[in-house]
Amino acid sequence: MELKQLRYFVRVVELGSMSRAALDLDLAQSGLSQIISKLEGELSTRLLQRSPQGVTPTEAGVAFYREAQLTLRHADQAMRAAQQARLSGTVSVGLAPTTAAVLGVPLMRAMRERYPDVRLHMVESLSGHLAAMLNARQLDLAVLFDSRIHSSQSLQTARRWSVMPLLEEDLFFMASANHTRADFPDTMELAQLAQEPLILPTGPHGLRSTLDAAFAQANITPQVVLEIDSLAMLMEAVDAGLGATLQPGAAVARFADAATRFRLARITAPHVTRRNLLCSLSDDELPPAALAARVVLADCTRTLVRQGLWFGATPL
Repeated sequence: MELKQLRYFVRVVELGSMSRAALDLDLAQSGLSQIISKLEGELSTRLLQRSPQGVTPTEAGVAFYREAQLTLRHADQAMRAAQQARLSGTVSVGLAPTTAAVLGVPLMRAMRERYPDVRLHMVESLSGHLAAMLNARQLDLAVLFDSRIHSSQSLQTARRWSVMPLLEEDLFFMASANHTRADFPDTMELAQLAQEPLILPTGPHGLRSTLDAAFAQANITPQVVLEIDSLAMLMEAVDAGLGATLQPGAAVARFADAATRFRLARITAPHVTRRNLLCSLSDDELPPAALAARVVLADCTRTLVRQGLWFGATPL
């Protein structure tokens, strides 16, 4: 039996409706119903009486509801006691520029709110540099990309890391709002970009290796007119109309007026994506503050995706 089962059951009883409880808990009603049925199966007794008007607890359900409330109160007290222990220390976190554009400030805010005595050291750099820093024990955590993790150079390194899949990002064709293309669509295929002057990061960059593989698969030679390894400079060049680029949606996160400043088309064929992975030193090497920061980072990522603030991202 898990605490979440108790929380779900208590909420169903409080609201008197499976559908209202599912909405409140952000769950599918069928999924919530299965969880309650599983709980009843584990207890070998009926806890809820179901009817078209809603649900009411049976006699056994009322008794279980009282004890479940008590258990949840004790669990909350234990959680508060642990949080009030005032975790301290220093945590070093590395983020690629596109990732930092979306995740950086929310992570800093969440860490300050949850662990005010933990000092956060944030590093923004290319994914290859972050991988090297993590391997050199200069970082505790880093969000890296699957092309970097699965490269032949990193396989030996990655075996000593803890790797958690975070999310998958679609890639977009991005151009200035003044782009001359008359029929700028919502989606595009790589084949439509054969004659587009592109501004891309260089070969060692994790995104570039993903794009090179996609172009090779589509049998296309891209027209690369500029190579820039600074996201800010790259997007300035795109904004100035010096070329277009291929980037995840996070690349425009630092532009408050992105909707009017740039034109975006999702790349659909081949479906090119970039996987974000939360990498850290092995658990036995991480101090308590870093273990806590890893949980907060994963929570922040899920929240940003769920709230639609990480454009083009799907959780893994």
